[in-house]
Amino acid sequence: MSTLTTLRGPARVVVRQHRWTLWIAGGLALAGVIILIVTALWSAHVVDAFESGPCSAEGDPGRSCYQPVRDYMDTIFALSKAFDHTATVLMALPLLIGVFVAGPMIARELESGTFKVSWTQSVSPARWLAAKLAVPAALLLAGVSVLTAVLTWARSYADTPYPVQWHDALVFSTSGVLPLAHAFFGMCVGALAGLLVRRTLPALTVSALVTGTALTALTYWRQELWPPRTLTGETLNAAEGMWWVETGDLTSSGERLTQTACSQSASEADRLQCLADHDITGHYLDYHPASHFWPIQLVETGILLALAALALALAFRMLRRRTG
Repeated sequence: MSTLTTLRGPARVVVRQHRWTLWIAGGLALAGVIILIVTALWSAHVVDAFESGPCSAEGDPGRSCYQPVRDYMDTIFALSKAFDHTATVLMALPLLIGVFVAGPMIARELESGTFKVSWTQSVSPARWLAAKLAVPAALLLAGVSVLTAVLTWARSYADTPYPVQWHDALVFSTSGVLPLAHAFFGMCVGALAGLLVRRTLPALTVSALVTGTALTALTYWRQELWPPRTLTGETLNAAEGMWWVETGDLTSSGERLTQTACSQSASEADRLQCLADHDITGHYLDYHPASHFWPIQLVETGILLALAALALALAFRMLRRRTG
């Protein structure tokens, strides 16, 4: 018997138990997709309409164009916030997923004892947990994939005067395959927290804290996940789209100094004297080019999937030990 056939009965129970939550989540996802598409189309229309007029947003707009330019920029800024709001929700989604799996799906059943009904109807504890995770995993991965793809398309299609940087947290964390890894990680941590704590409110609290801490730490150390490139010289020609990691001064021996070494000089003469005193002959810049997007994405995704697999394995092992 295939895995799908084995899970069909328990999975149907899970869907029936949480059908209202699933309907609400699906409705919110659909609303988000519609809002993104409408916002992207309207933003592109506003940009085209303004560019076909006599005014320009670059340089001094002049007295006659001051108000039209200001209205245009305010409108585009307001529309672009829809993308940021959607990205914020996507970033918070792993916490919400973990909370839902840890509390209502697992810990509440263990706390109330309703899990015994399933276990006494020829459904093993392992099958019970697998069904609890298979249903949200399938629906979440599908929903997150659609939202991520639509958000990426909307950002590029809108082509607003407020460009986003690929390395911004709201952009990087909601692009590529990372949102899928975030969602799966939150779900697995929630399952482990629910089985460990076995009480609804404490379980969802633990899940949110662990998931939030892990994702925040990865975001903070993201620039260290792939070796950066380095520019050196008396002047640094930084290209657009670079993710600056570290910059500073170089001595004649190649030693690195922080850029604050001579930045507090009162005059140009003092600055030159400071450079001579510290034997500073050039500058350096560690950076990530745009081509590092996918390497960093894949490394972070791999870390999250490994942690998720570990949490999932611990959850099943704990379930087996407690049920004999």
